[in-house]
Amino acid sequence: MVKRNVNFNPGPAALPLDVLKIVQEELLDYRGSGMSIIESSHRGKEFEAVNDQAIALVREVLGLGPEYHVLFLGGGASTQFDLVPMNFIGPGQTAAYVDTGDFAARALKECQIVAKAHVAFSSKEEKYRRVPKMSEIKYPDDVAYLHICSNNTIEGSQFQEFPETGKVPMIADMSSDIASRRCDFKKFSLIYAGAQKNLGPAGVTLVVIRDEFLAKANKGLPTLLSYKTHADNKSLYNTPPVFGIYIMKLVLEWIKSKGGLAGVEKINEAKKNLLYGAIDSAPDFYKNPVEKDSRSWMNVTMRLPTEELENKFIADAQKEGLIGLKGHRSVGGIRFSIYNAVSLEEIQKTVDFMGKFHKSA
Repeated sequence: MVKRNVNFNPGPAALPLDVLKIVQEELLDYRGSGMSIIESSHRGKEFEAVNDQAIALVREVLGLGPEYHVLFLGGGASTQFDLVPMNFIGPGQTAAYVDTGDFAARALKECQIVAKAHVAFSSKEEKYRRVPKMSEIKYPDDVAYLHICSNNTIEGSQFQEFPETGKVPMIADMSSDIASRRCDFKKFSLIYAGAQKNLGPAGVTLVVIRDEFLAKANKGLPTLLSYKTHADNKSLYNTPPVFGIYIMKLVLEWIKSKGGLAGVEKINEAKKNLLYGAIDSAPDFYKNPVEKDSRSWMNVTMRLPTEELENKFIADAQKEGLIGLKGHRSVGGIRFSIYNAVSLEEIQKTVDFMGKFHKSA
């Protein structure tokens, strides 16, 4: 067996070992085709089957019907920061944004370049220590949509419930917690997520759009900047990120094998309880800066008494095969990105190391 580290990188992130083995086995000759899937034409029968299966799996795993279009796009989730307002804010309209972290703030900033944006809530002055209570989200009744970031990768906070928006469409950037737990995805008119955290490799972005919302999209946009172009062509208008879509299909099959979202949720809940329990059991040494009712299941942030100790923690952890623990450069500290592919056993190994490090410090 090739050496495998415990991978806490925030994205590109850990992929299930079972998936990587299938990719390895099929890489040179995809199911008797005589070539790799990444060499296959996106118009050929092999890839068209992969694309169709991936679309069906997204609907099945997220519990969505045919009224949702499933798109696989390039450009990362950050490109959606621009495409969403370009497609769905009409002349004279305003959209509402909830500002709960760095990526939520970037989405807001990009919207303000092309249209008007109303700030429905912001925890920026609180150093993004929490997400809002539902009663704190305020916006006019005539906004084009409400945009949220469901999980804040850098700051380590997460919505534990979602607003009831009535007739106002709700849009979510779910890049770092998509397919990690059960929720009512039908509450959303549009969801987007970079695959590189929970669904696959970097290079492909999942976009899911309700049909009645897509019907309201602005016309006259450049061809590739219109969601309708990609929906009408099943993401095959131009060459899609074929390798990313293929791996996403395999990851979705792996999620199904774990019992679907109910199965991965059970494991993820145990993982986050174990890790937060270790942090909270040593409050004089380990500290999570996020308010408890806003804590992320996917990105667990932690501070130690000094930066020197944090650097030593990261270095010593790497010697134990625990990698990717350095916090984002904008906030520092430690960050454990415990996406679906990180196992409960790996969290237990991490907690054991934390105990030993505390005693030796």
